[in-house]
Amino acid sequence: MLMGTDVATVGCQVLCNHSHSSWQQSLVHTSVRRTSTMFSEELLQGLEYGGKLLQGFGYVKDVFAVIGILYVGKVTTYLLYDVVTGVRTLFWSRLWDKRLVAKYGKWAEYAKKLAQGGMNIILISRTMEKLKKVETEIADEYGVETEVVQADFSQGRVIYEDIGKHLQDKEIGVLVNNVGGVANLPTKFGNLTDHDIWAQVNVNVASVPAMTNLVLPGMLARRQGAIINIASITCHAPVPYLGIYSATKAFVDYFSTSLYGEYSDSGLTIQTINPGYVSTNLTSFSDYVHTPGISVPTASTYVNSAFSTLGYSHRSSGYWSHACITYIIDNIFGRWMTSYLSGAFEAFLERDAKKKKQ
Repeated sequence: MLMGTDVATVGCQVLCNHSHSSWQQSLVHTSVRRTSTMFSEELLQGLEYGGKLLQGFGYVKDVFAVIGILYVGKVTTYLLYDVVTGVRTLFWSRLWDKRLVAKYGKWAEYAKKLAQGGMNIILISRTMEKLKKVETEIADEYGVETEVVQADFSQGRVIYEDIGKHLQDKEIGVLVNNVGGVANLPTKFGNLTDHDIWAQVNVNVASVPAMTNLVLPGMLARRQGAIINIASITCHAPVPYLGIYSATKAFVDYFSTSLYGEYSDSGLTIQTINPGYVSTNLTSFSDYVHTPGISVPTASTYVNSAFSTLGYSHRSSGYWSHACITYIIDNIFGRWMTSYLSGAFEAFLERDAKKKKQ
């Protein structure tokens, strides 16, 4: 009996275990079916959500397409505007004769080019020998009245009282703020002397508003006249090794453009000229920027081009190759890249200038 009981008990246990196993198996099948159903529903929901998401991405793609079209349109419009403006300013303007005396009055200053247009000339510079030489050339070649005033603009405000006395009886029709100064060669700021620093500030910065202040009242009273301020292409970005020079020319550019905004409706012509390298004494330290070529015009070639833009553009590079360089600076390189490349080039010019001196 004990054995039977044991067997029965064992058998019962086996049966019970078997029945429990079947119940578990049934439960597992049911769970799998439920899980499969839930998974299918989640999959369908996921696919539906994904479809909506893809549809949303389609809208985003359309938005980016519109932005791209607008950007390309902007770039194209700017390019066409710059091309048309450049052609009008640098080429079309040279086809027409400028009646300078009738437009700006009898007295003016733009040296030989203005004298060629029949305008009398006042030359202001620090070297009397050079002043007399140019005065004689202009008087002999063009037959206009000339006058010279010796003044060293690096001395600052002390010179302007004397200049004012020379101008007080003159009807100044055109003022060209062309005086400019730079260190003997590109160099780091720490290599400049105290005189180098203040000379550039006085010559390049102070002279422009000071001379403008002397002639502007008369021009406004007559509602006639032109002020041409010569800045530099270096005003578009900081130029290492020409730090003070580029900063002072940025001042000229800003001041002149502001002046245009204030007085362009007063009968006056206010113009800013931003030249690149021109073959003059300022560039004689290196043949790379002094030898005439496509990007380095002679002084006479540059003036002929720049002068033709008067009355056509209030801000110009003055010469076609300089205009191309300016376009690349403003629209392709940008401020940082221009500054970096300019600094590298000026460092190269410094080394070249030192070799030239040896």
